[in-house]
Amino acid sequence: MTASVPAALMPAGDLTKRPVVTLGGEAVAQVKDVVLDGAGGRIAGFTLAGRGLLSGPLRKSLPWSAVHALGVDAVMITSAEALEGKAAVASWEEASGSLVRGARVLTDRGVQVGTVLDVVVEAGPEGRVVGVAMTSTEALGRHGRKVFLPLGGRPALTGDTLLVPAQDTEHVVEELGQLATALWRKRLTGPGGPRVTGEERTS
Repeated sequence: MTASVPAALMPAGDLTKRPVVTLGGEAVAQVKDVVLDGAGGRIAGFTLAGRGLLSGPLRKSLPWSAVHALGVDAVMITSAEALEGKAAVASWEEASGSLVRGARVLTDRGVQVGTVLDVVVEAGPEGRVVGVAMTSTEALGRHGRKVFLPLGGRPALTGDTLLVPAQDTEHVVEELGQLATALWRKRLTGPGGPRVTGEERTS
């Protein structure tokens, strides 16, 4: 089975103010905050704001189960009826302290390799968390620099710590645009997949 290159990737922070649009073309809200399900490695839903400069928070939210697709320019829903009360995602907000800014990134060898700046999600119907933007430590040879680390299917989270396999740090890249390829290579070199040689990795 061939690993596929991931769809468009975007930092979760960039989703704020993104319009929520029905399949009929009506913009009914905009994203206020992204709520993450850290244990599931995906977006749990969105808190919402009204459209326009003077619009404040809405008493509505959008659970991920009601999202038709996460696009690069809009969050698509079937109709305005997909919006629910704030309580629909409130429990996730409280329970999934999950991947938040400031969490430390620790390898399974006990080495801190970075501090989370933002999470990176994949466009499409699943809302998967596929990586993190982080400030690197000296352990990566890039002290204090912003880098991107691809993640596996379900990130291991405990409190304010993201635990990753030490071998995953081999796939760290310095640009968001390089992360899709890094994810593809990581999937190829995962359990049961072919190894990527150093020459291929740098090509």
